[in-house]
Amino acid sequence: MPQDRHAPVPRATPSDVVVVGGCGHVGLPLSVALAGTGLAVTALDIDDAAVRTVNGGELPFLEPAALQPMRDALADGTFRATTDASVVADAGVVVMVIGTPVDEHLNPDPSAVGAALAQSLPYLHDGQLLVLRSTVYPGVTASIERQLDRAGLDIDVAFCPERIAEGRAMTELYTLPQLVGARTDRSRKRATALFERLTATIVPVSPEEAELAKLFTNTWRYLKFAAANQFYVMANDHGVDYERVRAAIVQDYPRAADLPSAGFAAGPCLLKDTMQLAAFADNSFVLGHAAMLVNEGLPMYVVSRLEQRLDLADLTVGILGMAFKAESDDVRESLSYKLRRLLQFRTAQVLCTDPYVRTDPSLVPLDDVVSRADVLIIAAPHPQYRELATDKEIVDVWGLRGEGTLV
Repeated sequence: MPQDRHAPVPRATPSDVVVVGGCGHVGLPLSVALAGTGLAVTALDIDDAAVRTVNGGELPFLEPAALQPMRDALADGTFRATTDASVVADAGVVVMVIGTPVDEHLNPDPSAVGAALAQSLPYLHDGQLLVLRSTVYPGVTASIERQLDRAGLDIDVAFCPERIAEGRAMTELYTLPQLVGARTDRSRKRATALFERLTATIVPVSPEEAELAKLFTNTWRYLKFAAANQFYVMANDHGVDYERVRAAIVQDYPRAADLPSAGFAAGPCLLKDTMQLAAFADNSFVLGHAAMLVNEGLPMYVVSRLEQRLDLADLTVGILGMAFKAESDDVRESLSYKLRRLLQFRTAQVLCTDPYVRTDPSLVPLDDVVSRADVLIIAAPHPQYRELATDKEIVDVWGLRGEGTLV
């Protein structure tokens, strides 16, 4: 069972936990959740603006359920954010949440975590627990262990992948089982003790099993979305509404309950992690590569279908939703921007809007887009668009409005 989240914790160091990358989408909810258990937590981040925002009691991105717990932890003195890397030296536990992007050749960069660790090496010391939280290329945990050994450091290492969905972090951190990948009993026990403060279920595995488990999880979701999108294209090409077919399939039929609706499968994880897994398989991952073609090709498919019956060169097209998923402000790897680029070469004008995104100054209010556009495309299925009143054509691949998905 999870420990009492408000139990006092003896503190041998000024910070019980330092979360490197602690002001990001993964690091900040974890930092706030751990601080809520009574631990002294410091979020270390290189983004000075994000640090100032957090210390000022505001979130740098949309995660509503984290706001009040963060403010409470700031007021209690159990949480703070900083850009000062020396705080790593004060912590018993260091959690690294570092983005692991592909490189300029679209290959995984397994050195990213090691490079980030190198910046913290001057402050690490014997006896600490290092928890890797980022999704990593298989073998990175072993590489980090070797890096620490070469530095002469006796530090316990565990790979404990994040499993949360944006917007649900402050629920899922407490309800989802936590995988703990560790090579030694001591590392496993220490990492287990940390995460048992949040969740009742710990799944002990090896680091390599945990690394693959995370990649398999994200890739499985990507493959399911690709299957749905391929089914959508098949049905749409023959004048059949995919969403009506899907609804008929899943009704009271548990074996097909996980068949998704069609839509843009995007974001900072799914494509990237499928590419990582493909590279791990020496680029023999036929299913993965096919999924990339289907999902990444859906924006072009929508545009091509519109071109077949409309003179786009004379039209203004409005894109509704620029985030990569519903009710999110995160535009990282959003296919809405790919759709915009495609349309900019084919239309008189493209207007974009999103009720959540605050980082794109080119966006215009929804009312302006609806009044000025000739055709509207729902690119992110925000609930605001479900009851949108307009006589303009709305392309709704998602089936959000219940008015059909045919293009």
